[in-house]
Amino acid sequence: MTPSRIILMGYMGSGKTTVGRALAKDLNMPFYDLDWYIESRMRKTVKQIFDERGEDGFRVIERNMLHEVAEFENIVVSCGGGTPCFFDNIDYLNQQGETVYLKCTPEVLHKHLSMGKTVRPLLLNKTPEQVKTYIEEQLQVREPFYSKAKHTVDVTLMDNYEKIKISVAKLKETLGIA
Repeated sequence: MTPSRIILMGYMGSGKTTVGRALAKDLNMPFYDLDWYIESRMRKTVKQIFDERGEDGFRVIERNMLHEVAEFENIVVSCGGGTPCFFDNIDYLNQQGETVYLKCTPEVLHKHLSMGKTVRPLLLNKTPEQVKTYIEEQLQVREPFYSKAKHTVDVTLMDNYEKIKISVAKLKETLGIA
C-alpha cells in the first residue's frame, strides 16, 4: 500500500527533487518541491527571500508553507535541505507522513552541487574548498535532525537515468511499496 504522503529530506544536492520527481511519476502521484512551492506562493525566488528577510525570515515562511503542503493528500514532497532542522519541523513531518532521509557523503554532495544549475543562497561567494568545508560542517549540525526521519536511503551519484531508477527502486523497497 502506498503511503498518502512521502516526504524526502536531506542535504542540498542529495537528489531530493530528482528522486522525488521520478518516484512521484512512478507512483502516479503529484510532486511538490517545497522551495518551488514557496517561490510560487511568494512570487519571489528563495534567493530574493533570503536577500530581503535573511535566513530567519525565510525559515518562518518555509515553516508556514510546509504546514500547507503537508496537509495535501497522496503526494511526494521534497523539503529544502534545512527544513527539518528548524522549529519543530522534523517532528511535524514525521506525524504527517513517511519521512525518508536521502543520505550521501560530503564528497558526493559536493559533486552534485558543483554539477547543478540551481542558485544556492547559502553557497554564494564561496570557493570550491570553502563549499566542501561548509557542507561537512553543515552535515554535522543537520545529521541529528535528518536521522530522525522514519527511513534512511543511502543514495549515490545520480548522474544518469539508470542510477536514478535504482534510487527510486531502493526508496520503494524501503517504504514497502511493490
